[in-house]
Amino acid sequence: MNAQLTITHLTKKFEAGTPNEKHALRDFSLEVAKGDFITILGSNGAGKSTLFNAILGKFLPDEGSILLDGEDITYEKDYKRALNIGCLYQNPLRGTAPNMTIEENLALAYTRKSTHRLFAVNKKDSAYFRELLASLDLGLEDRMKTKMGLLSGGQRQAAALLMSTIARPKLLLLDEHTAALDPGTARKVLQITKDIISDRGLTALMITHDMDQALRFGNRTIMMDSGKLLLDISGEERAAMTPEKLVDLFVRSAKQGLSDRTRLSV
Repeated sequence: MNAQLTITHLTKKFEAGTPNEKHALRDFSLEVAKGDFITILGSNGAGKSTLFNAILGKFLPDEGSILLDGEDITYEKDYKRALNIGCLYQNPLRGTAPNMTIEENLALAYTRKSTHRLFAVNKKDSAYFRELLASLDLGLEDRMKTKMGLLSGGQRQAAALLMSTIARPKLLLLDEHTAALDPGTARKVLQITKDIISDRGLTALMITHDMDQALRFGNRTIMMDSGKLLLDISGEERAAMTPEKLVDLFVRSAKQGLSDRTRLSV
């Protein structure tokens, strides 16, 4: 497999040695091929967002390594990783400037990898941004001078998705980016997400709590539990999977994992 992301034996404890110690990641390993679109499932506290934060460099792991496109980024500063990793959260205002226009936000994202360009929007860039916005079919190409903070939730997420992918990142992380949207808008943004990932050949990881979404989007589904990788489903097995079968498989695998951890601790 031509790996874009390789995570090996990643382990992280928070508040170690205290009564509040939490083992957030437990010997977690995952290999992601170029072009993979992996959906990630798991209950609250399973370690999904902790995994993303580890990849983004928000903290250093206790053990293990992270390689992006063959380069070891385990101890690389988060702002350097951001040049190659796009991320979208539930609230797009975390990664956007709400008091700047859509055009200005796109320009910031577009030029972030460049060391030779000043922050300025020329006619060629403006035309390119208009073309990208038009592809969303949300009418945003006629609102480029509108401040990001004035857009609806779905419009903000779609525009933020363009921002996170406009510089062609090596990896795109989607942290429940449709969870705060109404069902109709969520479906629209998910379709836009799928189209952008497919059209640009991006490698992506998407956290979701919706099992139907997890099986409908992407080419692999993984499930996490207690900081560990519990299931990794793809190919014919995934194609034949239903949410009901997935729940049953998760429960059986989680019980086995708990049993294994109990034996190891005795």
